[in-house]
Amino acid sequence: MSALPVERVRVAVVGGGPAGLTAAAALATQGVDDVLVVEREAETGGIPRHSDHPGYGLRDLRRFVSGPTYARRLTATARDAGVRLETGAMVTGWAGGRATTRRLEVTSPAGRRVVEAEAVVLATGARERPRPARLIPGDRPDGVWTTGQLQNLVHLHHAPVGSRAVVVGAELVSWSAVMTLREAGCATVAMTTTYDRPDAYAAFHLPGRALLKGPVLTGTRVVAIEGRGRVTGVVVETLATGERRTIPCDTVVTTGDWIPDHELARLGGVELDAGTRGPLVDASLRTSAAGVFAAGNLLHPVDTADGAALDGRHVAGRVAAWLDGPPTALPVPRAGGVRVRAAAPFRWVAPQLVAPDGGVAPRGDLLLWVDEHHRFPRVQAHQDGRLLARRRVAWPAAPGRVFRAPWSLVAGADPAGGDVTVSLG
Repeated sequence: MSALPVERVRVAVVGGGPAGLTAAAALATQGVDDVLVVEREAETGGIPRHSDHPGYGLRDLRRFVSGPTYARRLTATARDAGVRLETGAMVTGWAGGRATTRRLEVTSPAGRRVVEAEAVVLATGARERPRPARLIPGDRPDGVWTTGQLQNLVHLHHAPVGSRAVVVGAELVSWSAVMTLREAGCATVAMTTTYDRPDAYAAFHLPGRALLKGPVLTGTRVVAIEGRGRVTGVVVETLATGERRTIPCDTVVTTGDWIPDHELARLGGVELDAGTRGPLVDASLRTSAAGVFAAGNLLHPVDTADGAALDGRHVAGRVAAWLDGPPTALPVPRAGGVRVRAAAPFRWVAPQLVAPDGGVAPRGDLLLWVDEHHRFPRVQAHQDGRLLARRRVAWPAAPGRVFRAPWSLVAGADPAGGDVTVSLG
């Protein structure tokens, strides 16, 4: 078997969503030539490309636009900056089997080749868990989709989806599903969430109620889906009492419950964080493999699209510094970095390392996911039994969305000390 052809680039970005496109455009703008974005879909833009409603671009573009408009703007910005965008191409692995080689195996309609890069940015995003991964029992009828599948059907294929839907989840993406269902002529007759209140910001939840044709059922879970050829109903259980009721419907949309698309990182031996299930990174978004960076919702499922884009803008400066400086790998804990861990009710924290040369995290934020609602939380960090810092935060910590705390909580960690624990207190 003949050897695969090799293409050499300065930076290879895997993933053409908001994080990847923004990182690539920022690198090109900073004078880094020969930046390649590899995207498996037929078009770049990521999830916003399927979300045909307003709500995108506030924090990065200072605009309030629809998802498709946002995707087109990010694509045009990258292309105008000189970035090469390769669509319909999939990175299937690492040549040599390890990310440290920074040699990617790429398969496209043109054939297979190896892309050898001086630096790699992983921006592969996240996906919603489908019904089988959520272990919802019952029948296996048609009419059960994730938000992404629903938006693909409605906005790209203009296919009918049904007339009565139950949306599982009440977070931000759940309201995106409600708007998509409404555009398709399908009424949302109920939303369910296991939490005691809706997960989305009030700014989205309150006006969103006007789009519903039924209640938001808090403190509930779907315990069965009924129907043979097509969905006929869902069985919902009230967690506090165990009482069950059947809601007639012909469509079920499972929303949220995100997991990073981390397969490529895992194949390359990049160290993953058990909480986020994405790559372990420091404030510079360096992974455990030298010259391999990560950005966006691969690191913290799931932030808003503009939040992911700002990750891409942040990592571009760190990649440029890597290209100009001596080769150094991220100091993983055994080599000198200090590990940051989350204590309950926090489920995970990102970034997870405080490195001596890591700088400040994107936007100066420490990102966390919480399983309980706290209206005015006070967040603290301890190392070796010593209080590093404590901050009162003016915004709530709520399930279903990323909670932001100041990076300064952990920035003063002793490089020679033990793990830092972030908790409420």
